[in-house]
Amino acid sequence: MAVALATMLLLDGWLMYKRVRYEREVARLRGGMSAFELQKADMILAADEHRLSVMIELIRRQSLGDKTLHLGVAVDSGRMFLEREGARLREMPVQVGPDKTVGTPPDTVRMVRPRGSRTVERVLSGEDSWEVPSWVYTDRGLAVPAERAVKGALGPVAVVLSGGTVLYSPPSAGPLNDSAYVLPGSVRAREADLRAILPNVQPGMKVYLY
Repeated sequence: MAVALATMLLLDGWLMYKRVRYEREVARLRGGMSAFELQKADMILAADEHRLSVMIELIRRQSLGDKTLHLGVAVDSGRMFLEREGARLREMPVQVGPDKTVGTPPDTVRMVRPRGSRTVERVLSGEDSWEVPSWVYTDRGLAVPAERAVKGALGPVAVVLSGGTVLYSPPSAGPLNDSAYVLPGSVRAREADLRAILPNVQPGMKVYLY
């Protein structure tokens, strides 16, 4: 545990160093721009933010207008809904994994908060195994084992979505067995809530993340 803690502290220090370095590089680049170039760069950034806001709103409206039974996840507010045509049948608190770059350069993986439309691919129980990605072990400061398929790694009940996103419950085994750690790029919910909606969750069901 001491070695793992020291590794995590070193990693945090390295990330802070990289952040300061990037901020200085951005300041240096902006310092060499003309007023016109600065204005153009700011307009591009503003346009990107606007596009993201429009995309999120469109997905939210899709979720509200879907006539079939589906799940909607309000990423920023940490709420998940079982919905049908705007009617919310159940509201559940969730925790969404943060944006994070994991791994050691040059072998890094960029994980972002899930957005967009997905479909349910599989429903897992605590008796099912899930192959934990190697970057999860690296992110937790753990050695990557030869066998990464862990029984109950996503908790007593979980839902695997298209694109690799998972809705999972707190597990009691594997590297996700930590209440303070939420899998980046995925959503953690209470076991009771997932069990309550499980009879309505079938492969092919739509899930909107906005």
